[in-house]
Amino acid sequence: MKLIILDRDGVINYDSAQFIKSPDEWKPLPGSLEAIARLAQADYRVVVATNQSGVGRGLFDMPTLNAIHDKMHKAVAHAGGRIDAVFFCPHAADTNCACRKPKTGMLEEIATRYNVDLKGVPVVGDALRDLESAAQVGAQPMLVLTGKGMKTQAKGGLPHGTLIYPDLAAAVSTLV
Repeated sequence: MKLIILDRDGVINYDSAQFIKSPDEWKPLPGSLEAIARLAQADYRVVVATNQSGVGRGLFDMPTLNAIHDKMHKAVAHAGGRIDAVFFCPHAADTNCACRKPKTGMLEEIATRYNVDLKGVPVVGDALRDLESAAQVGAQPMLVLTGKGMKTQAKGGLPHGTLIYPDLAAAVSTLV
């Protein structure tokens, strides 16, 4: 089975310092939906792993997060693709949970659910925490320069072997 794990905000859709708090605020990045469609057509399982601390902070509730993800699923399907699953951490940063990236709980849950070894599995993110969690489980960290990606690259300290791409479409082009 071919698997790819994508962060959400800054990779698939525009990010916001004020959080994506409603379906109306969720807007796909240019080319991201088509890139996910190309992955699906190449028989990749596309899984999203996203920190959503806005839930834990009380900025939006679970029904709203579900509505945002429903909009994302429909937009991807309209482009001819699919997202197989969305894993998320709803906890605020100060809760010290095991699932919030850069910790590896979310990725470990994906490995368990799909019964796969994550060694070499592409994990695409725009923040250092995405790349760090990928590296800790032996996955292939891939930085996109959308969202926070340019700032992440400029700060340095990327895990060894991190691949860097302008956006999700460019990253997908190297895989399919």
